[in-house]
Amino acid sequence: MAKIKIKMGDIFDIKDKVILFTGGYGYLGEATVKYYAQLGAKVYVLARNKEKFEVKFNHKNIFFVDCDISQTLTIKEAFKKIYQTENKIDVLINNAFYSRGQSPEHMTDEDFMHGIDGTLNSVFRCIREIIPYFKNKKRGKIINVSSMYGVVAPDFKLYDESPDFLNPPHYGAAKAGVLQLTKYYASYLGKYNINVNAITPGPFPSTYVKNSDSDFEKRLANNTFLNRVGLPEDLIGAFVLLASNASSYMTGQNIIIDGGWTSK
Repeated sequence: MAKIKIKMGDIFDIKDKVILFTGGYGYLGEATVKYYAQLGAKVYVLARNKEKFEVKFNHKNIFFVDCDISQTLTIKEAFKKIYQTENKIDVLINNAFYSRGQSPEHMTDEDFMHGIDGTLNSVFRCIREIIPYFKNKKRGKIINVSSMYGVVAPDFKLYDESPDFLNPPHYGAAKAGVLQLTKYYASYLGKYNINVNAITPGPFPSTYVKNSDSDFEKRLANNTFLNRVGLPEDLIGAFVLLASNASSYMTGQNIIIDGGWTSK
């Protein structure tokens, strides 16, 4: 059996890797996109709003590509455009999602299916469309972003005084599906030297949520072992690990970054 030769100093090196990051200008993605670029990776942010992208990023290694994850055709076109430019794609990160509706009792069928489509089906579409590029090169890494509510049920007491932020039923169901999809494709694509893993954030309330309801943030923090909510920077290490050679023998796994929330 051939030995894999990796210089230990280079094991986390992602310089010149071509990384596709859906929803990369969102609250959880922005910090990692910037860090990837600082490490020398070429990061393509796949999203719909170029103006929002230009507000967030000004770096020679960060590029915008128009892509609507609800539409297979735009995903195909985005991947094709990037591949024709770079002649390779190294990493796909499925981070973007869309949803609507919140009520556990009064949500409509249409809203439920819309949330499933935006959180789970969209990940499937992106995985399906990246496979030919990775199979062609006989390598590739897929990183799916799930949620702690794909692992455990919400603690509804936390939302009694903050109903506006109640976690909806389709979100956790879809994020659990993302984890199973991760395992499924890790098994299916392993023979092609393609790694598929997931990152599962815990309580990472946005700046808007924290500014709107500081008591809610405190309740979330108190439900962790570390007594604080997560910051986007707390996810960077896992994203670098899964994009680099340091995770070359890791596939079908889920890295939970939640301050200990799901360990209770």
